Amino acid sequence: MYHDFMVFTILIVDDELEACLSLAEVLQSKGYMTLHEDDPLKVLALLGQENVDLILMDVRMPALGGIDLLKILRKTHPLLPVIMISGYASVESAVRAMKYGALNFFAKPVQLSELFQEIHHLERSVRIKRPVMTSTDTIVTANEKMGEVLSLVEKAAPTEASVIIIGESGTGKELIADLLHHASKRKNNAYIKVNCAAIPDNLLESEMFGHEKGAFTDAQSQQKGKIELADGGTIFFDEIGDMSLQTQAKMLRVLQEKHFTRLGGSVPIKADFRIIAATNKSIERMIAQGSFREDLFYRLSVITLKLPPLRERGEDIVPLALHFIGVFNQVYGKNVLGISERVIETLEGHSWPGNVRELKNIIERAVIFCETDLIEPRDLPEQYRIVDRSAEGFEAIKEFSTEKARAVIREALRQTNGIKGEAARLLKITRKTLYNRMKRLNLE
Repeated sequence: MYHDFMVFTILIVDDELEACLSLAEVLQSKGYMTLHEDDPLKVLALLGQENVDLILMDVRMPALGGIDLLKILRKTHPLLPVIMISGYASVESAVRAMKYGALNFFAKPVQLSELFQEIHHLERSVRIKRPVMTSTDTIVTANEKMGEVLSLVEKAAPTEASVIIIGESGTGKELIADLLHHASKRKNNAYIKVNCAAIPDNLLESEMFGHEKGAFTDAQSQQKGKIELADGGTIFFDEIGDMSLQTQAKMLRVLQEKHFTRLGGSVPIKADFRIIAATNKSIERMIAQGSFREDLFYRLSVITLKLPPLRERGEDIVPLALHFIGVFNQVYGKNVLGISERVIETLEGHSWPGNVRELKNIIERAVIFCETDLIEPRDLPEQYRIVDRSAEGFEAIKEFSTEKARAVIREALRQTNGIKGEAARLLKITRKTLYNRMKRLNLE
């Protein structure tokens, strides 16, 4: 499964059992499933047994403080949303909670209407509550377009339909192909990958169809091709736009006739495979230019998946960064807890020409060089240290989930007649950062 469509599950952590039960009753009346724990030392064990979508956690608890538990959760469950609640609310405690990755901070008595709005927004926007693991990576997204892609993946995976995945380099085309195979009926059979751009054109045909001994000068023995090796399973052609017209013609014939012959051979070999293709090129433009066969494209594109670039997935930048921190903490034996607000500003203001792959590389480098709890601008490659905001406007909205932040942004918009670009300049932040803050604050 790619999505978990079960009831949204909320874990309440408060050392006062009555407080847990009271809040649980209210949440259940709204249709949420609840769990509660009055001993914070038992939370990690509970998370190992239950699927949880959100934690509502008290700050002051005798056995283990909420902030200390939050620090631990950022290491063990970096993508799990946490909302802090306190009867002793202060700016200092709110800032500390946000610093260590809390999604929001509410003072007791909690304004239930605001809490429900926050939970509803989270439930609606975070489309993948329990990300699907593959052998190499995790899908992490709260983006509507990416959520739609994954809904299509879920529907397409069990079928035999061919799929073409279109997207810029670094958007995750291979990962989506992996998901399609691993959730298909062929998941226990071969999964063969062919990078058409990495294999010289004069060798691609031999790689695909195999060859008989003596088929060409260097053919010292018989060799099975990728298509034959994929029999019963799936074959993934990455960068299909780099396939020559001659090879395209032969590929079309295989798809039509369901058999092929090795180079230098004459015996037809049955081909039972599912094909997934990917490209970062405009196939429509290539067809118009005559460099890609239209009939092959129609064969490949029974289902077309278009992946949005990271610059259109602003809400995913920080969750992805936190995910990669968790990954590289394990790889390098580090204990980085998160990213500073200055780094968030930098990441959200970047255009990401290399997409998710570029972000992953940046975070890997930052984890290696980080010597504190949080990644700071000094840990980033030099070319990413350009954005460095220190003005009052930035300081005011960095606690973006407080009423103060909402008031500051509203006032900036009022003064600029609702023109976001001018409001961003007034606050001395980027327009993209303002847009993302407004989304998080439900100010749209």
